[in-house]
Amino acid sequence: MLFNTFSFVVFLLIVFALYWISPQKYRWIILLVFSYYFYMSWNAKYVVLILGTTLVSYFAGLVLEKTKRKKTVLFWSSVICLGILVIFKYLNFILAGFYSLCSMIAIPCDPVWVKLTLPVGISFYTFQTMSYVIDVYRGDIKAEKHFGYYAAFISFFPQLVAGPIERTKDLLPQIKANHKFEYRVAIDGVKLMLWGYYKKIVVADTLAVYVDRVYGNPIEYTGFTLMLATLFFTLQIYCDFSGYSDIAVGTAKLMGIRLMNNFNSPYFSKSLKEFWRRWHISLSSWFRDYVYIPMGGGGIAGRSDITLICYLHFF
Repeated sequence: MLFNTFSFVVFLLIVFALYWISPQKYRWIILLVFSYYFYMSWNAKYVVLILGTTLVSYFAGLVLEKTKRKKTVLFWSSVICLGILVIFKYLNFILAGFYSLCSMIAIPCDPVWVKLTLPVGISFYTFQTMSYVIDVYRGDIKAEKHFGYYAAFISFFPQLVAGPIERTKDLLPQIKANHKFEYRVAIDGVKLMLWGYYKKIVVADTLAVYVDRVYGNPIEYTGFTLMLATLFFTLQIYCDFSGYSDIAVGTAKLMGIRLMNNFNSPYFSKSLKEFWRRWHISLSSWFRDYVYIPMGGGGIAGRSDITLICYLHFF
C-alpha cells in the first residue's frame, strides 16, 4: 500500500476515525493492528520478520536490565536483527563478490542465486530495534515492559516504509500518551501531506519520465540533454524521498504524534559533511550515534565525511 494511492487515503481515514473515537487506553491497539495490516498489505508472509525482530529486541531489552552479561545479549540480538537484514537485502551482493573472487583465483564455481523479495521497510525497523537495544544497554532508557506499546512503536505505519527513523525516547512516550485532538495540529498535518504529495506526484514522478527516457538510452542524446537529465534526477530523488517523509510526518500529526524533520534543504549545503546532516537526517544521525562515534569516529579529524558517506551508501 503506497502513500500515493487511493487505498491509503481510505485506510488513513478509517484509522483516523477509529483512533480518535477510541478511549485513550485502547489507541495503541488501533495503531498496532492497523500498522501490521499496512505492513502485511505488501506481503503478508513477511510479517514474521518484523514480528520476530520486535520480539528479539523486546526480550533483549528486558534481559539487559537483569544480566551482567550485557555485551553478550547486545551481540546476539544485533547478530539476529542484522542477520535478517543482510540475508534479505545483501545476500546476493555478497554471493556475487564471492563468485568473483573464485573466478579471480581460478576456482570452479557454479553461481547459485537466492530469489527473495525485499521486505518493505526492513532497514528502517531493523535500525529502530537496534537503537532501542543499544540505548537500553547504555542505560540511556529503561526497557519497555509492555510488549504492545513497544510493538506499536516499532511498527508505527507512517514511518515504517521510508522513515524517519525515530528514537525510542522520542516516539514511544507519544504512543503511550493521552493525546487530545487539536484542530490546528491536524490541519498542519494535512497541509504537510499535501505538500509531500505535490513533491512526490507532481514533481518527482513527472521528472522521472524524462530521466528514465534519457538514462534508458544515453547514447542517443547529446551532452546538454544528459546534463539536464542529471539535474532533473537530483531534483527527482530529493522530491521523492522528502515527499514521502513529509507525508509520513503529516500523517503522524493527524494522530497527534510528532515525528522529526527528515530533510533540511540539503542542496543548499556548503560541504559534504553539512549535506549529510541535512539529507535523511534520521538515517545519517543514526549512523553517527550508533556506528561512527562508537567506532572512534568522534575523535578522528578529517575522516567524518568519508566514513559517514561509506556507511550511508552501503545501507
